[in-house]
Amino acid sequence: MFDLPTNDSGAAENSNLIIRKKRDGMNSLNNNMANCPTILTGMSHEMRTHMNAIVAFSFLMKEHCSDNPESEEFSHQILNSCEQLIGLFDSFLDSAIIDTGNSKADAKICKLDNLLDDLLSEFRETINKEGHKDLELVTEIRFSNSVDVFIDKNKIFRVIRSLFQNSIKNTKSGYIKIGYHFSDEKVTFYVLDSGQGYFKCKEFLHTEDLNESLVLYNDTYTAINITLAKKLIQMLGGTYWIECNGLTGSGIYFSIPAKMVVNPNININKYSNNMIAI
Repeated sequence: MFDLPTNDSGAAENSNLIIRKKRDGMNSLNNNMANCPTILTGMSHEMRTHMNAIVAFSFLMKEHCSDNPESEEFSHQILNSCEQLIGLFDSFLDSAIIDTGNSKADAKICKLDNLLDDLLSEFRETINKEGHKDLELVTEIRFSNSVDVFIDKNKIFRVIRSLFQNSIKNTKSGYIKIGYHFSDEKVTFYVLDSGQGYFKCKEFLHTEDLNESLVLYNDTYTAINITLAKKLIQMLGGTYWIECNGLTGSGIYFSIPAKMVVNPNININKYSNNMIAI
């Protein structure tokens, strides 16, 4: 027969040991997850799968309730919510991957004259969707025709898309202007809007303490998008700044080094192309 201990000090010590092991195990798991791009990408895939299913059901509901304005508006809200949620998670995911050191600049040869064509087409579709009827997309492109440069087109797209999403959120009516120009082996891009987000965007762009900024402006969506844009611009060796556009609208600019591909057979024709897409 075994004698029971007269005090519980041994049991307490064993209990503390078990707790420490569990905590260390959880910390190890968290660290592994945070530093594993495969897990992060898998999370993104799972989330997109479920969100796409919700979007599909919303489309079906809209088709069968076309004569019911309330149901149509509800369907529209579902679509907008899903798109914002997917965009938010994608920005968080990209930012996390950068922090793990698993993302690097990948410059390729790109033509300046049509650099943003695909992205602008995407933005026009967004602008034309119901809910943004009072917004205009303005493009202001100043480039050297037929000039090729080394640049990371995909990461630049990601920066501009993040800034565009913020402008959409902060601008109910008016315009969003997107443009770029090339000089001194740098391409300068900008996203301007006539909205209400200047002071908030300025805070998140220049903050040294994201927690304090979030207390001041409780807007996680804007914070994550601007944080991602900053990290990508820094990764590309670029610089960024913000200017007030009108009274409360914001104009965010960033310059990226872009080495020109020398081709003596190309005649350079500089011009400006201003266009309004409705």
